[in-house]
Amino acid sequence: MNHTVQQLLLAAAVVLPLLGSAAALLPAPPGLRGRGPDQAVLRHGVTVTGVVLAAAIALAAGFDHDHPARMQAQTDIGWIPALDIRVHLGVDGVSLPLLVLTALLTFLCALYTYFNRPSGPSPKAFVALLLLLESGTLASFAVLDLMLFFLAFEMVLIPMYFLINRWGGAERERAAWRFILYTLLGSVVMLLGLLLVGLEGGTFDMVALATDKGSGLSHTTQLIAALAIIVGLAVKAPMWPLHSWLPDAHTAAPTVGSVLLAGVLLKMGTYGLVRIVLPMTPEAAHTYAPYLAAFAVVGIIYGSLACLALALPSPTTTLNGGFALSESTGAKGDLKRLIAYSSVGHMGFVLLGIATLTPTGVNGALFANIAHGLITGLLFFLVGALKDRSGTTDLDQLAGTSGAALYGRAPRLGGLLAFGAVASLGLPGLAGFWGEMLAMFGAFDPADGLSRPAFLTYMALAGVGTLLTAAYMLVVVRRVCMGDQPIEPGTGTGAGRPALADVHGHEFAAWSPLVALTVLAGLWPAALLGLTDPAVQQLLAGGNR
Repeated sequence: MNHTVQQLLLAAAVVLPLLGSAAALLPAPPGLRGRGPDQAVLRHGVTVTGVVLAAAIALAAGFDHDHPARMQAQTDIGWIPALDIRVHLGVDGVSLPLLVLTALLTFLCALYTYFNRPSGPSPKAFVALLLLLESGTLASFAVLDLMLFFLAFEMVLIPMYFLINRWGGAERERAAWRFILYTLLGSVVMLLGLLLVGLEGGTFDMVALATDKGSGLSHTTQLIAALAIIVGLAVKAPMWPLHSWLPDAHTAAPTVGSVLLAGVLLKMGTYGLVRIVLPMTPEAAHTYAPYLAAFAVVGIIYGSLACLALALPSPTTTLNGGFALSESTGAKGDLKRLIAYSSVGHMGFVLLGIATLTPTGVNGALFANIAHGLITGLLFFLVGALKDRSGTTDLDQLAGTSGAALYGRAPRLGGLLAFGAVASLGLPGLAGFWGEMLAMFGAFDPADGLSRPAFLTYMALAGVGTLLTAAYMLVVVRRVCMGDQPIEPGTGTGAGRPALADVHGHEFAAWSPLVALTVLAGLWPAALLGLTDPAVQQLLAGGNR
């Protein structure tokens, strides 16, 4: 593809959502209002995100797959000459899959929202915030200047805060404030590290800094800068123990907010580690790698145990007149909270792969990033649909005698939930398997200079985490899809159970791409690894196994 066309496609993918966000706040032209202005603005969101997705797919189709390590579709324009800050955009094999994933998930969220209008304030603000969020996320994966990366990184915080605070569920204000405070504080620390790298390295250009491999930075400077950057990125990843904002945010967020938070925003933290810390501060990365791996493994075990505790029946659950009631308070047993905690564990595998400093481990981390976005995005869509139908995400109620029993009442919805669960637990042949396996393979033989006994221990503990993941996911499927009382297949009713709608056409349209890509990535992992591996080899200078 012509280089100019590539430049235009990448620029359009980043800028169009920003322009669309502003346009969403304007009055709809009379001829486009349809059944009303609310429908017009929701259709506007579908149109803009659809065009952005088409641009991302065209960019991927025109990408030079023979040279994925080379930065392509570059635009480099001076912005603030005094500080040598430039509008520098580009994609390679590391960022391209994340760009396409972001465009896809945002389009599916807009499509889902068109048919399931969000309850709350005007849809105009909702669509504007959704598009602003997409622009900031795409920019984070496309910019090649440290200061622009920071600005794009911060750009997503405000729209997500308002999506949680204005359209969320119970305790949404508290969850939104925790989200914004954690991420803002982490970002301030990260900014100090980015400034130190740019000022000491003589440039804020990420390509130049990555090429220098930290040669312009002293060992002490690398240690200080990398620590600050890692802390800021670890909050967004999220890494234990900086994860505590995540379960509250997911539990309170609207469905599309949870999908984008898990499917896209968490990837910004791990992407920054691969794009910035590994190539620009290699000595510091080597120093901190064992500690990063240790925190990652704690996150895997902690997240899995938390999910198992949420999945098991509440000890305070009682039966009253044939209905399951929970006397517990808070979010005990909340299915959205469970999937949020599962993200802590899954992202722990991503961090473990990065900490090995090997091409095998880092490729596994990047693969797990994409797999987690597809699978967890699907799970949050399904849980949102389940809440719309049953009015609750409490597992004790969903599993009780008045609960979901999806296999009998809504078999297609139950089948999709079971599919998402087995994909999340890492069943071979689906996308979730390869990333976690490669991360553990990387830990089996870490980079030179790292303690192999320590990483073998981390690998063993991560293996225990996969068993715990299988345990809690199967418990969820058993309780939600089967329930506690048999039901006549196909009738949709039972003792105390009203009819439950199965998958609607628009839901199938929004979810089927995630299912198809989960299967495709599981059966044909080379399609993604062929993109990431040459770029990872170059980022690591090819010096490690």
